Amino acid sequence: MKPLVIIGDSMLDVDVDGSAERLSPEAPVPVVEPHHIWQRPGGAGLAAVLADRVHSEVVLVTATGRDASGRTLARLFAEDYPNIRLVETGLAGTTASKIRIRAGGQSVLRVDHGDGYAATGPLPPQVTEVLREAGAICVADYGRGVTAHERLRALLTAAVADIPVVWDPHPRGTAPVPGCALVTPNQSEARRFVPDTPGGQLPAALRDRWAADAVSVTLGARGALFADRRHTAHHLRPPDSVAGGAADTCGAGDRYSVAAAAELAGGADPLQAATAAVDDAARFVAAGGASAVSSVFPMLGGIETTTDAGAVTGISAVNALVRRVRQSRGTVVATGGCFDLLHTGHVRLLRRARELGDALIVLINSDESVRRLKGEGRPVVSAQDRARVLAALACVDGVVIFNDTDPTAMLDRLRPDIWVKGGDYRDVDLPEGPTISRNGGDVVLLPTVPGYSTSKLIAAAK
Repeated sequence: MKPLVIIGDSMLDVDVDGSAERLSPEAPVPVVEPHHIWQRPGGAGLAAVLADRVHSEVVLVTATGRDASGRTLARLFAEDYPNIRLVETGLAGTTASKIRIRAGGQSVLRVDHGDGYAATGPLPPQVTEVLREAGAICVADYGRGVTAHERLRALLTAAVADIPVVWDPHPRGTAPVPGCALVTPNQSEARRFVPDTPGGQLPAALRDRWAADAVSVTLGARGALFADRRHTAHHLRPPDSVAGGAADTCGAGDRYSVAAAAELAGGADPLQAATAAVDDAARFVAAGGASAVSSVFPMLGGIETTTDAGAVTGISAVNALVRRVRQSRGTVVATGGCFDLLHTGHVRLLRRARELGDALIVLINSDESVRRLKGEGRPVVSAQDRARVLAALACVDGVVIFNDTDPTAMLDRLRPDIWVKGGDYRDVDLPEGPTISRNGGDVVLLPTVPGYSTSKLIAAAK
Protein backbone atom coordinates (compact mmCIF):
# COMPACT_ATOMS: atom_id res chain seq x y z
CA MET A 1 0.00 0.00 0.00
CA LYS A 2 1.30 3.44 -0.90
CA PRO A 3 1.82 5.89 1.98
CA LEU A 4 -0.65 8.55 3.06
CA VAL A 5 1.35 11.80 3.18
CA ILE A 6 0.36 14.60 5.58
CA ILE A 7 1.77 18.07 4.85
CA GLY A 8 1.35 21.11 7.07
CA ASP A 9 2.10 23.05 10.22
CA SER A 10 2.53 21.05 13.42
CA MET A 11 2.22 22.31 16.97
CA LEU A 12 2.08 21.03 20.52
CA ASP A 13 -1.38 20.85 22.09
CA VAL A 14 -1.71 20.78 25.88
CA ASP A 15 -4.97 20.27 27.80
CA VAL A 16 -5.08 21.04 31.50
CA ASP A 17 -8.11 19.22 32.95
CA GLY A 18 -9.29 20.05 36.43
CA SER A 19 -12.08 21.39 38.59
CA ALA A 20 -13.08 24.92 39.56
CA GLU A 21 -15.01 25.25 42.81
CA ARG A 22 -14.00 28.76 43.93
CA LEU A 23 -13.15 32.21 42.61
CA SER A 24 -9.79 33.88 42.94
CA PRO A 25 -9.57 36.55 45.71
CA GLU A 26 -7.55 38.76 43.33
CA ALA A 27 -10.21 38.90 40.59
CA PRO A 28 -13.60 37.34 39.78
CA VAL A 29 -12.07 34.45 37.84
CA PRO A 30 -12.25 30.71 38.61
CA VAL A 31 -9.35 28.96 40.30
CA VAL A 32 -8.65 25.73 38.41
CA GLU A 33 -7.16 22.83 40.35
CA PRO A 34 -5.54 20.56 37.73
CA HIS A 35 -6.07 16.81 37.83
CA HIS A 36 -4.37 15.81 34.59
CA ILE A 37 -2.21 17.52 32.03
CA TRP A 38 -2.62 15.99 28.58
CA GLN A 39 -0.36 16.66 25.62
CA ARG A 40 -0.49 15.57 21.99
CA PRO A 41 0.70 16.59 18.54
CA GLY A 42 -1.50 19.34 17.13
CA GLY A 43 -2.23 20.77 13.70
CA ALA A 44 -0.74 18.63 10.95
CA GLY A 45 0.82 16.51 13.70
CA LEU A 46 -2.63 15.52 14.93
CA ALA A 47 -3.71 14.80 11.36
CA ALA A 48 -0.76 12.40 11.06
CA VAL A 49 -1.68 10.68 14.33
CA LEU A 50 -5.25 10.21 13.11
CA ALA A 51 -3.99 8.97 9.74
CA ASP A 52 -1.88 6.39 11.57
CA ARG A 53 -5.12 4.81 12.80
CA VAL A 54 -6.58 4.23 9.37
CA HIS A 55 -3.56 3.75 7.09
CA SER A 56 -0.65 1.35 7.36
CA GLU A 57 2.04 3.83 6.26
CA VAL A 58 2.02 7.54 7.11
CA VAL A 59 4.57 10.24 6.32
CA LEU A 60 4.41 13.69 7.94
CA VAL A 61 6.10 16.60 6.14
CA THR A 62 6.23 19.46 8.63
CA ALA A 63 8.32 22.14 10.32
CA THR A 64 9.24 22.02 14.02
CA GLY A 65 11.78 23.92 16.10
CA ARG A 66 14.48 22.81 18.52
CA ASP A 67 12.89 24.62 21.47
CA ALA A 68 11.22 22.89 24.44
CA SER A 69 7.86 22.50 22.69
CA GLY A 70 9.55 21.16 19.57
CA ARG A 71 11.55 18.63 21.59
CA THR A 72 8.41 17.49 23.38
CA LEU A 73 6.66 17.08 20.03
CA ALA A 74 9.57 15.03 18.68
CA ARG A 75 9.52 12.83 21.81
CA LEU A 76 5.78 12.21 21.48
CA PHE A 77 6.21 11.02 17.92
CA ALA A 78 9.22 8.87 18.76
CA GLU A 79 7.64 7.19 21.78
CA ASP A 80 3.93 7.03 20.96
CA TYR A 81 3.82 7.00 17.16
CA PRO A 82 7.01 5.36 15.92
CA ASN A 83 5.32 4.21 12.70
CA ILE A 84 4.88 7.79 11.48
CA ARG A 85 7.82 8.85 9.33
CA LEU A 86 8.82 12.48 9.94
CA VAL A 87 10.31 14.67 7.20
CA GLU A 88 11.18 18.08 8.63
CA THR A 89 11.45 21.17 6.44
CA GLY A 90 12.85 23.59 9.03
CA LEU A 91 11.31 26.27 11.24
CA ALA A 92 12.32 29.86 11.88
CA GLY A 93 11.39 30.74 15.47
CA THR A 94 9.79 28.68 18.21
CA THR A 95 7.30 25.83 17.88
CA ALA A 96 3.66 26.84 18.23
CA SER A 97 1.81 25.53 21.26
CA LYS A 98 -1.81 25.77 22.38
CA ILE A 99 -2.69 25.30 26.04
CA ARG A 100 -6.36 24.74 26.84
CA ILE A 101 -7.42 24.99 30.48
CA ARG A 102 -10.65 23.17 31.25
CA ALA A 103 -12.72 22.71 34.38
CA GLY A 104 -15.52 20.19 34.65
CA GLY A 105 -15.10 19.40 30.96
CA GLN A 106 -15.66 23.04 29.92
CA SER A 107 -12.98 25.31 28.43
CA VAL A 108 -12.00 28.19 30.70
CA LEU A 109 -9.02 29.70 28.87
CA ARG A 110 -6.69 29.05 25.92
CA VAL A 111 -3.10 30.27 25.83
CA ASP A 112 -1.26 30.31 22.47
CA HIS A 113 2.47 30.86 22.20
CA GLY A 114 5.30 30.27 19.75
CA ASP A 115 6.26 32.57 16.87
CA GLY A 116 7.60 29.92 14.49
CA TYR A 117 7.08 30.17 10.73
CA ALA A 118 8.25 27.62 8.20
CA ALA A 119 11.72 28.33 6.82
CA THR A 120 12.01 29.27 3.14
CA GLY A 121 15.29 27.48 2.39
CA PRO A 122 15.75 24.42 0.15
CA LEU A 123 13.55 21.43 0.85
CA PRO A 124 15.09 18.13 1.93
CA PRO A 125 15.29 15.76 -1.05
CA GLN A 126 13.05 13.29 0.83
CA VAL A 127 10.06 15.60 0.23
CA THR A 128 10.17 15.01 -3.51
CA GLU A 129 10.55 11.28 -2.93
CA VAL A 130 7.61 10.88 -0.55
CA LEU A 131 5.28 12.94 -2.75
CA ARG A 132 6.17 10.84 -5.76
CA GLU A 133 5.38 7.64 -3.83
CA ALA A 134 2.18 8.87 -2.13
CA GLY A 135 -1.14 7.08 -2.46
CA ALA A 136 -2.89 10.27 -1.35
CA ILE A 137 -1.85 13.61 0.14
CA CYS A 138 -3.61 15.50 2.93
CA VAL A 139 -2.59 19.15 3.40
CA ALA A 140 -3.33 20.47 6.90
CA ASP A 141 -2.71 24.21 6.63
CA TYR A 142 -2.57 26.03 9.97
CA GLY A 143 -1.21 29.33 8.66
CA ARG A 144 2.38 28.79 9.79
CA GLY A 145 4.03 28.85 6.40
CA VAL A 146 4.57 25.24 5.32
CA THR A 147 2.09 25.54 2.45
CA ALA A 148 3.59 28.89 1.40
CA HIS A 149 6.93 27.33 0.47
CA GLU A 150 7.30 27.95 -3.27
CA ARG A 151 9.08 24.69 -4.07
CA LEU A 152 6.57 22.65 -2.07
CA ARG A 153 3.67 24.34 -3.86
CA ALA A 154 5.28 23.54 -7.21
CA LEU A 155 5.59 19.88 -6.20
CA LEU A 156 1.95 19.77 -5.08
CA THR A 157 0.79 21.48 -8.28
CA ALA A 158 2.51 18.75 -10.27
CA ALA A 159 1.25 15.97 -7.98
CA VAL A 160 -2.50 16.67 -8.33
CA ALA A 161 -2.50 15.28 -11.87
CA ASP A 162 -1.79 11.75 -10.63
CA ILE A 163 -2.35 11.73 -6.85
CA PRO A 164 -5.54 12.69 -4.98
CA VAL A 165 -4.89 15.74 -2.79
CA VAL A 166 -7.19 16.78 0.08
CA TRP A 167 -6.56 20.34 1.26
CA ASP A 168 -7.79 21.62 4.63
CA PRO A 169 -7.32 25.40 4.24
CA HIS A 170 -6.73 28.14 6.82
CA PRO A 171 -7.72 31.83 6.57
CA ARG A 172 -4.12 32.86 7.36
CA GLY A 173 -2.65 30.21 5.07
CA THR A 174 -2.25 30.03 1.32
CA ALA A 175 -4.84 29.04 -1.26
CA PRO A 176 -5.04 25.39 -2.30
CA VAL A 177 -3.18 24.59 -5.50
CA PRO A 178 -5.50 24.14 -8.52
CA GLY A 179 -6.76 20.65 -9.20
CA CYS A 180 -7.17 19.31 -5.65
CA ALA A 181 -9.50 16.32 -5.46
CA LEU A 182 -11.24 17.76 -2.38
CA VAL A 183 -10.94 20.98 -0.32
CA THR A 184 -12.45 20.88 3.19
CA PRO A 185 -12.97 24.29 4.89
CA ASN A 186 -15.35 24.55 7.81
CA GLN A 187 -18.33 26.89 7.57
CA SER A 188 -16.75 29.90 9.30
CA GLU A 189 -13.62 29.60 7.16
CA ALA A 190 -15.70 29.28 4.00
CA ARG A 191 -17.59 32.50 4.81
CA ARG A 192 -14.30 34.34 5.24
CA PHE A 193 -13.04 33.13 1.87
CA VAL A 194 -16.22 34.20 -0.01
CA PRO A 195 -17.99 36.59 2.42
CA ASP A 196 -20.85 37.70 0.13
CA THR A 197 -21.95 34.21 -0.89
CA PRO A 198 -25.19 32.68 0.52
CA GLY A 199 -24.63 29.63 2.71
CA GLY A 200 -26.03 27.07 0.30
CA GLN A 201 -23.79 28.32 -2.49
CA LEU A 202 -20.52 28.24 -0.52
CA PRO A 203 -19.19 24.88 -1.82
CA ALA A 204 -19.80 25.71 -5.49
CA ALA A 205 -18.35 29.22 -5.14
CA LEU A 206 -15.21 27.90 -3.47
CA ARG A 207 -14.84 25.12 -6.02
CA ASP A 208 -14.77 27.75 -8.76
CA ARG A 209 -12.43 29.99 -6.77
CA TRP A 210 -9.88 27.24 -6.16
CA ALA A 211 -10.36 25.27 -9.40
CA ALA A 212 -10.87 22.14 -7.29
CA ASP A 213 -12.56 18.91 -8.34
CA ALA A 214 -14.79 19.13 -5.26
CA VAL A 215 -15.33 21.20 -2.10
CA SER A 216 -16.90 20.03 1.14
CA VAL A 217 -17.86 22.70 3.67
CA THR A 218 -18.11 21.04 7.08
CA LEU A 219 -21.03 22.05 9.32
CA GLY A 220 -20.09 20.45 12.63
CA ALA A 221 -22.85 18.20 14.00
CA ARG A 222 -24.95 18.89 10.86
CA GLY A 223 -22.50 17.15 8.53
CA ALA A 224 -21.23 18.90 5.41
CA LEU A 225 -22.28 20.62 2.17
CA PHE A 226 -20.63 19.13 -0.90
CA ALA A 227 -20.16 20.39 -4.46
CA ASP A 228 -18.49 18.87 -7.49
CA ARG A 229 -19.22 18.94 -11.23
CA ARG A 230 -22.56 17.17 -10.71
CA HIS A 231 -23.66 18.67 -7.38
CA THR A 232 -23.91 22.34 -6.36
CA ALA A 233 -24.91 21.83 -2.72
CA HIS A 234 -25.36 18.20 -1.69
CA HIS A 235 -26.01 17.87 2.07
CA LEU A 236 -24.09 15.01 3.72
CA ARG A 237 -25.64 14.17 7.07
CA PRO A 238 -23.97 12.19 9.88
CA PRO A 239 -25.59 8.96 11.09
CA ASP A 240 -28.38 9.55 13.60
CA SER A 241 -26.71 7.30 16.16
CA VAL A 242 -23.73 9.61 16.58
CA ALA A 243 -24.92 12.99 15.30
CA GLY A 244 -25.03 14.57 18.75
CA GLY A 245 -21.41 13.79 19.51
CA ALA A 246 -19.45 15.02 22.52
CA ALA A 247 -18.93 18.59 23.61
CA ASP A 248 -15.26 18.71 22.70
CA THR A 249 -14.90 18.83 18.90
CA CYS A 250 -11.16 19.51 18.90
CA GLY A 251 -9.58 17.65 15.99
CA ALA A 252 -12.83 16.95 14.11
CA GLY A 253 -11.67 18.86 11.03
CA ASP A 254 -8.41 16.93 10.91
CA ARG A 255 -10.29 13.66 11.29
CA TYR A 256 -12.56 14.64 8.41
CA SER A 257 -9.81 15.55 5.95
CA VAL A 258 -7.68 12.52 6.88
CA ALA A 259 -10.63 10.14 6.49
CA ALA A 260 -11.42 11.64 3.08
CA ALA A 261 -7.79 11.27 1.96
CA ALA A 262 -7.70 7.64 3.09
CA GLU A 263 -10.89 6.92 1.14
CA LEU A 264 -9.47 8.57 -1.98
CA ALA A 265 -6.29 6.51 -1.62
CA GLY A 266 -8.48 3.41 -1.63
CA GLY A 267 -10.14 4.37 -4.92
CA ALA A 268 -13.25 6.26 -3.77
CA ASP A 269 -14.51 9.27 -5.71
CA PRO A 270 -14.75 12.68 -3.93
CA LEU A 271 -18.44 12.28 -3.04
CA GLN A 272 -17.89 8.81 -1.59
CA ALA A 273 -14.85 10.08 0.32
CA ALA A 274 -16.68 13.10 1.73
CA THR A 275 -19.66 10.96 2.76
CA ALA A 276 -17.45 8.46 4.60
CA ALA A 277 -15.54 11.32 6.23
CA VAL A 278 -18.75 12.79 7.69
CA ASP A 279 -19.43 9.45 9.37
CA ASP A 280 -15.84 9.12 10.63
CA ALA A 281 -15.69 12.67 12.03
CA ALA A 282 -19.00 12.25 13.85
CA ARG A 283 -17.82 9.03 15.49
CA PHE A 284 -14.49 10.64 16.36
CA VAL A 285 -16.24 13.46 18.23
CA ALA A 286 -18.61 11.03 19.94
CA ALA A 287 -15.59 9.04 21.16
CA GLY A 288 -14.07 12.10 22.86
CA GLY A 289 -12.33 13.99 20.06
CA ALA A 290 -8.64 14.72 20.22
CA SER A 291 -8.46 13.98 23.95
CA ALA A 292 -8.62 10.28 23.07
CA VAL A 293 -5.19 10.47 21.43
CA SER A 294 -3.50 12.48 24.18
CA SER A 295 -0.68 11.40 26.45
CA VAL A 296 -0.66 12.17 30.16
CA PHE A 297 2.06 14.53 31.32
CA PRO A 298 3.33 13.72 34.83
CA MET A 299 2.09 16.22 37.41
CA LEU A 300 4.22 17.35 40.29
CA GLY A 301 2.74 16.51 43.65
CA GLY A 302 -0.89 15.47 44.00
CA ILE A 303 -2.46 12.44 45.61
CA GLU A 304 -1.64 9.90 42.95
CA THR A 305 1.46 7.80 42.45
CA THR A 306 2.70 8.63 38.95
CA THR A 307 4.96 6.85 36.54
CA ASP A 308 6.93 8.59 33.81
CA ALA A 309 3.75 8.49 31.68
CA GLY A 310 1.50 9.88 34.42
CA ALA A 311 -0.59 6.75 35.13
CA VAL A 312 -1.61 6.05 38.73
CA THR A 313 -1.17 2.70 40.47
CA GLY A 314 -2.83 1.12 43.50
CA ILE A 315 -6.49 0.96 44.47
CA SER A 316 -6.51 4.22 46.51
CA ALA A 317 -5.04 6.32 43.70
CA VAL A 318 -7.24 4.64 41.09
CA ASN A 319 -10.36 5.21 43.21
CA ALA A 320 -9.44 8.89 43.42
CA LEU A 321 -8.94 8.99 39.65
CA VAL A 322 -12.35 7.40 39.07
CA ARG A 323 -14.01 9.96 41.35
CA ARG A 324 -12.41 12.85 39.46
CA VAL A 325 -13.49 11.48 36.10
CA ARG A 326 -17.07 11.07 37.34
CA GLN A 327 -17.10 14.57 38.83
CA SER A 328 -16.27 15.82 35.33
CA ARG A 329 -19.09 13.65 33.88
CA GLY A 330 -16.50 11.55 32.11
CA THR A 331 -16.57 7.89 31.10
CA VAL A 332 -14.47 5.32 32.97
CA VAL A 333 -13.25 2.40 30.86
CA ALA A 334 -11.65 -0.70 32.36
CA THR A 335 -10.07 -3.84 31.00
CA GLY A 336 -8.12 -6.66 32.57
CA GLY A 337 -5.92 -9.69 32.15
CA CYS A 338 -2.56 -11.21 33.01
CA PHE A 339 -0.51 -9.09 30.57
CA ASP A 340 2.43 -11.41 31.04
CA LEU A 341 4.94 -10.38 28.33
CA LEU A 342 3.22 -7.35 26.80
CA HIS A 343 2.93 -7.60 23.00
CA THR A 344 1.49 -5.68 20.04
CA GLY A 345 -1.93 -7.27 20.42
CA HIS A 346 -2.16 -5.99 24.00
CA VAL A 347 -1.08 -2.46 23.09
CA ARG A 348 -3.54 -2.13 20.23
CA LEU A 349 -6.38 -3.39 22.40
CA LEU A 350 -5.48 -0.93 25.16
CA ARG A 351 -5.29 2.01 22.76
CA ARG A 352 -8.68 1.20 21.28
CA ALA A 353 -10.15 0.75 24.75
CA ARG A 354 -8.85 4.20 25.79
CA GLU A 355 -10.66 5.76 22.82
CA LEU A 356 -14.00 4.67 24.31
CA GLY A 357 -13.85 7.03 27.30
CA ASP A 358 -11.97 9.55 29.41
CA ALA A 359 -9.80 7.23 31.50
CA LEU A 360 -8.60 3.64 31.11
CA ILE A 361 -8.07 1.47 34.19
CA VAL A 362 -6.20 -1.82 33.70
CA LEU A 363 -6.81 -4.63 36.22
CA ILE A 364 -4.03 -7.22 36.24
CA ASN A 365 -3.90 -10.64 37.89
CA SER A 366 -1.49 -11.05 40.77
CA ASP A 367 1.32 -13.60 40.49
CA GLU A 368 -0.65 -16.20 42.47
CA SER A 369 -3.75 -15.56 40.38
CA VAL A 370 -1.76 -16.07 37.16
CA ARG A 371 -0.34 -19.37 38.50
CA ARG A 372 -3.86 -20.62 39.23
CA LEU A 373 -4.94 -19.76 35.69
CA LYS A 374 -1.82 -20.60 33.68
CA GLY A 375 0.01 -23.18 35.78
CA GLU A 376 3.52 -23.39 37.24
CA GLY A 377 6.18 -21.35 35.50
CA ARG A 378 3.85 -18.41 35.02
CA PRO A 379 3.95 -15.52 35.23
CA VAL A 380 7.22 -14.83 33.48
CA VAL A 381 7.11 -11.21 34.67
CA SER A 382 6.17 -10.28 38.25
CA ALA A 383 2.99 -8.33 38.95
CA GLN A 384 4.85 -5.20 40.04
CA ASP A 385 6.91 -5.16 36.85
CA ARG A 386 3.84 -5.83 34.73
CA ALA A 387 2.13 -2.89 36.43
CA ARG A 388 5.11 -0.60 35.76
CA VAL A 389 5.18 -1.52 32.07
CA LEU A 390 1.44 -0.96 31.64
CA ALA A 391 1.54 2.32 33.56
CA ALA A 392 4.25 3.59 31.21
CA LEU A 393 1.85 3.37 28.23
CA ALA A 394 0.35 6.71 27.24
CA CYS A 395 -3.10 5.16 26.78
CA VAL A 396 -3.27 3.81 30.37
CA ASP A 397 -4.46 6.07 33.21
CA GLY A 398 -4.45 3.65 36.12
CA VAL A 399 -3.35 0.11 37.06
CA VAL A 400 -4.62 -2.14 39.87
CA ILE A 401 -3.43 -5.65 40.82
CA PHE A 402 -6.12 -8.11 42.01
CA ASN A 403 -5.69 -11.51 43.71
CA ASP A 404 -8.84 -13.39 42.69
CA THR A 405 -9.13 -15.63 39.65
CA ASP A 406 -11.40 -13.08 37.97
CA PRO A 407 -11.77 -9.31 38.56
CA THR A 408 -15.43 -9.36 39.65
CA ALA A 409 -14.83 -8.08 43.19
CA MET A 410 -12.57 -5.27 41.97
CA LEU A 411 -15.09 -4.27 39.31
CA ASP A 412 -17.78 -4.11 41.98
CA ARG A 413 -15.65 -1.48 43.76
CA LEU A 414 -14.70 0.56 40.70
CA ARG A 415 -18.00 0.29 38.76
CA PRO A 416 -16.59 1.23 35.34
CA ASP A 417 -18.95 2.54 32.68
CA ILE A 418 -17.38 0.25 30.07
CA TRP A 419 -15.65 -3.12 30.52
CA VAL A 420 -13.52 -4.13 27.54
CA LYS A 421 -12.57 -7.65 26.53
CA GLY A 422 -10.96 -9.04 23.39
CA GLY A 423 -13.11 -10.37 20.58
CA ASP A 424 -11.98 -13.92 21.34
CA TYR A 425 -14.42 -13.80 24.30
CA ARG A 426 -17.41 -13.30 21.95
CA ASP A 427 -19.01 -16.69 22.67
CA VAL A 428 -17.93 -16.88 26.32
CA ASP A 429 -20.09 -16.15 29.37
CA LEU A 430 -17.97 -13.65 31.26
CA PRO A 431 -18.13 -14.15 35.05
CA GLU A 432 -17.86 -10.41 35.50
CA GLY A 433 -20.72 -9.69 33.06
CA PRO A 434 -23.55 -9.63 35.66
CA THR A 435 -21.51 -7.32 37.91
CA ILE A 436 -20.98 -4.85 35.08
CA SER A 437 -24.69 -4.91 34.17
CA ARG A 438 -25.83 -4.56 37.78
CA ASN A 439 -23.74 -1.41 38.16
CA GLY A 440 -25.13 0.12 34.96
CA GLY A 441 -22.09 -0.52 32.77
CA ASP A 442 -21.63 -2.04 29.33
CA VAL A 443 -19.38 -4.84 28.07
CA VAL A 444 -17.59 -4.01 24.81
CA LEU A 445 -15.72 -6.65 22.79
CA LEU A 446 -12.88 -5.30 20.66
CA PRO A 447 -11.24 -7.30 17.86
CA THR A 448 -7.88 -8.83 18.67
CA VAL A 449 -4.81 -8.86 16.46
CA PRO A 450 -4.36 -12.38 15.04
CA GLY A 451 -1.06 -14.16 15.56
CA TYR A 452 -0.14 -12.62 18.92
CA SER A 453 -0.23 -14.43 22.26
CA THR A 454 1.95 -14.58 25.34
CA SER A 455 1.98 -18.40 25.22
CA LYS A 456 3.40 -18.33 21.70
CA LEU A 457 6.08 -15.83 22.74
CA ILE A 458 7.14 -18.04 25.65
CA ALA A 459 7.19 -21.14 23.46
CA ALA A 460 9.29 -19.34 20.85
CA ALA A 461 11.74 -18.15 23.51
CA LYS A 462 12.14 -21.69 24.85
